[in-house]
Amino acid sequence: MDPFRVLTGRTVVLPMDDVDTDQIIPARFLKGTTRTGLGKGLFADRRYTADGSPRPEFPLNRPEAAGAPVLVTGKNFGCGSSREHAVWALVDQGFRAAIGPSFADIFRGNALKNGFLPIAVPDRIHAQLAASRGAAVTIDLQGQEVTLPDGTRVSFTVDPFARHCLLEGIDELEFLLGQEKAIAEYESRTNQGRT
Repeated sequence: MDPFRVLTGRTVVLPMDDVDTDQIIPARFLKGTTRTGLGKGLFADRRYTADGSPRPEFPLNRPEAAGAPVLVTGKNFGCGSSREHAVWALVDQGFRAAIGPSFADIFRGNALKNGFLPIAVPDRIHAQLAASRGAAVTIDLQGQEVTLPDGTRVSFTVDPFARHCLLEGIDELEFLLGQEKAIAEYESRTNQGRT
């Protein structure tokens, strides 16, 4: 995955609370085990009509949404089942971060493990972002700060290990594999004299 350091880009506002993982990626799109191609099913039941035509009023179908890397969500985004595919679909669509009042715990964990940064902000900041559809924000993961369209800076926190992995562009397994030399040295020291 790509390192996440500073991201500047437009927002797409999805003004709905309690969006569960089945709304993010309906179960019929979960047949594969790869992370690619899931973007086409992102919010499929809300985004498309029964015949597959895009609903022009849905936020992801608006012209300003094209290429936007930041999703502004409602409260309790990602609730429901623990499907990791929900994060994969968001990333496949081009999103790297979401900003909202709150995120479901399992979704937050899956997001951080897959290069996607969920940022919880106070309600007043969320309201400001929700009213600024398509505006650009800057997310500085190193400094743990979001710069809003009007220049306001808002701090956020991220678990230190997850932050390290995002900054380096690695997942947990890649982190462990990167420790191979230190592990071998430790094993060598602790096994000296044992037969």
